[in-house]
Parts: sequence; structure tokens; C-alpha cells
Amino acid sequence: MQAVILVGGLGTRLRPLTCNTPKPMLPVANRPFIDHVFSLLKRHGITEIILAIQYLSEAFEKFYGDGSQFGLELTYVHEKEPLGTAGAVKNVQQYLNGTFLVFNGDVLTDLDLTALIRFHTEKESKLTISLVPVEDPTAYGLVELDESRRVQRFLEKPRWEDVTSNLINAGTYVIEPDVFRYVPPAQFYMFERGLFPVLLQTGDPMFGFPSNAYWMDIGTPEKYLEVHHDLLMGKIGDNFPGQEIGPRVWMGEKTEVDPSARLMGPAIIGSKCLIEPGVKITGPVVIGNNCVVGADATIEDAVIWDNVRVGAQSALRNCVMAGNSEVGQGATIGGGTVIADNCSIGDGNKLEKGIRIWPGVSIPANAITF
Repeated sequence: MQAVILVGGLGTRLRPLTCNTPKPMLPVANRPFIDHVFSLLKRHGITEIILAIQYLSEAFEKFYGDGSQFGLELTYVHEKEPLGTAGAVKNVQQYLNGTFLVFNGDVLTDLDLTALIRFHTEKESKLTISLVPVEDPTAYGLVELDESRRVQRFLEKPRWEDVTSNLINAGTYVIEPDVFRYVPPAQFYMFERGLFPVLLQTGDPMFGFPSNAYWMDIGTPEKYLEVHHDLLMGKIGDNFPGQEIGPRVWMGEKTEVDPSARLMGPAIIGSKCLIEPGVKITGPVVIGNNCVVGADATIEDAVIWDNVRVGAQSALRNCVMAGNSEVGQGATIGGGTVIADNCSIGDGNKLEKGIRIWPGVSIPANAITF
């Protein structure tokens, strides 16, 4: 079976992290996010993958090539302009040879794909939607099923008194190619507001597959941090790079840690890093490759990309720091702050309250101290 992954979005809500990196290529636990999706597909025997790409598309091809080094067979299909979710799949239709899967490229899940496909086949469904329960149904578009799990209707952000289901669309589908006769070519067209309502009208069998699988959209900095927290806390199984040198502490090759540093997991530290004397790291923390953490610095609940230098006596808590950046001595970064790539934060600065620093910005010493 083939899988189509929709990876053409701009990732606007994740800016500035996505200014120079497409959302599915953002590092998650020191691997591109989409690599976690690939791993799930491979566990279920699916290796033929079509990527529907547009924004910063060269990043995918540069890293993965034809996929052969990763045990995959990758096909890249470019969109000249955004086509929407169903429109993007229509754009790759010539490469499809039968029943196929569709993934949103920004959702992390451990969904049982084998069970999903089996359900689709047994129900003789034309389109099967994976569903997950949520605590607050009023914040989502809900899917209402009958006793056989056939889709009856969709409710978009209903009032509590109108709620009849707590199941929402989890962004993974099994589809028969012939339903795309309803999708206009070369036009912006969505599954949720286009194809799904049409299938209800035509009576084509469309089913929902509820499960309690892990599900998280990484579409905001808060969710990006939360995904790391969940991975490191073991809410979703994964293999982390490096060796486990202590309880839930993984470290890459050629990393040096001073004996006086304190590492409390869960934490991942990449390869060729230097952790200087007196450093305190309290998980969940991810530190990329080729990073330096200066003496007596503190890092807690933070994600740091490759090639970052953290100055002595600095404190990083609840923040994201992208690659090729540096923080000066005695600086404090916290409160959901996001620092993009190629930034320089001078000594003594205090960045809090979710401030976002765009790529290439240099902040002089002691410029922001409120």
C-alpha cells in the first residue's frame, strides 16, 4: 500500500521556527518530525510514500533523496500554489495504484495502521477517517457515527447542548482512488469542507475508525514543546538517538560532560556537545548536536537545536532555541520564548512572556531586562 503525506503548508502558527525550515522538517527529539511518521509507516510495512510538497520543498529532497538510504521509496510531487488537503491528493493521483493512506504532515500519532486498513476493507468503505476522543468537543469539528460506525454527519465547533459525540478527525485516512472523481483538478479543495460533505450527499460509504491512539498536532510552539514532553515522558513509544547513560538520559557520540554537571532525565543530548562544570539540566530537555552549555548554566523543559552556544550562568526554561544561535552569559530565556535560527542574544538579557525572535536577529547585552 502507498501513503500520501501532505507537507506543503507554510506552518504560519509556528513562525519564526518555520521561516527557514518547513514544519515537517523541524527537529523533534533530534530527528526531523516527518521521520517519526516514516517510522510509523515502516512498522506497518508501508514504504512507498508520496510527498505532496510546496513550501521550502528542497529541504525534503536534500535530506531524504529518493529515500533508499532510509528504507523508503519516495516520490515528490510539487504544487505550484496551495491546493488544499483534497486538492493536493488529487494532484498526485497519477502516482496512485490502489487503496492508499493519507497523512497530515504535522500530526504525531501511534495509530494502529494495520487495524485501520483492515477495518476499511471489512466495511467496504470508500473513505475511512481515523478519529480520536477529546475532552472539550466544542473546540473542534466533530464526527457523528451510527452503530456500524458509518459517518452520519459533521458538526463544526458545536455548543455543548448540541454535542452528540466527542470524536474528532485525527488527520489520517484510508481512501479508494475512485472518490477523487468528485474533486476538481488544479483547484483549492479541502477534505473537511469539500469531499466529506459530497460523500455524505452521494451516499458513498464513509466510515469512522475511533481509537485511543496518541495524537498531537505540532502546529504551535506550545504544542511543539508538548510533543517533546510527551515523547520524553514515554506517552508515545520511540527510539531516541544515542546511548542511555542514566535513567532516561540519552547521549550521542563524542559528547563531553563535566563530572560536576547534574543531568536529570528525561533528556536527550546530541553528539559532539560540551557540557561544562556546574551545569544543571532537568528534563524534559532536548539538546541538539554540536552544542556548548557554559559553566553553571541551567536548562529545564527546553528544546535546543543543533549548533547552539549557551553562555555561562544563563537559564533556559520552557523555551525553544533554533540552530546556529547563541545566548550570552547570565541571560534568562523562558516563559514560552521562541528564538529562531542564527540569532545572538547578548549577556544579561531576560526574554519572557512568549516573545518570538525572528531569524538573524542580534540583541545587544542587557537590552531587554523587564
